Amino acid sequence: MAGAGHIRTLLVAAVLAVGISACATRSDSPAPAPVDDAVYRALGGQTGIEGIVDDLLDVVVEDERINFQFALANIVRLRGMLILQFCSVSGGPCRYDGLSMEEAHAGRGITTAQFNALVENLILVMERRGVPVATQNRLLRRLAPMHGDVVGP
Repeated sequence: MAGAGHIRTLLVAAVLAVGISACATRSDSPAPAPVDDAVYRALGGQTGIEGIVDDLLDVVVEDERINFQFALANIVRLRGMLILQFCSVSGGPCRYDGLSMEEAHAGRGITTAQFNALVENLILVMERRGVPVATQNRLLRRLAPMHGDVVGP
């Protein structure tokens, strides 16, 4: 079970990274490496991802452990950027062109506990929506490399 906990922790970092980075974008970001779209399809495509993001935002607003991190965010823009990020990372036809995770989180002081709270919320949402655990883990593995750029001083 330690492996699942580690993956879930990495996911939280990735989601925090995506969420907070939605406050600003730039157009010079490199295009993501091509990946197969199996995860995208397993998440329900565009409609499924939109539902996951909508539900995630609803849960985050109620989560006092982390909602303050999103207090100043433009929620409409945040929603759109999260959808783009999840679509892109899952192998869908979208291209995320927001700030890098490092740029978006510099100086925010996001803690491991906050990161974990967001991952817990994403997992909860995916479970409620019936996303298979294997698909959840595949998405988490793709988001995991962002962890180091999110948690920090």
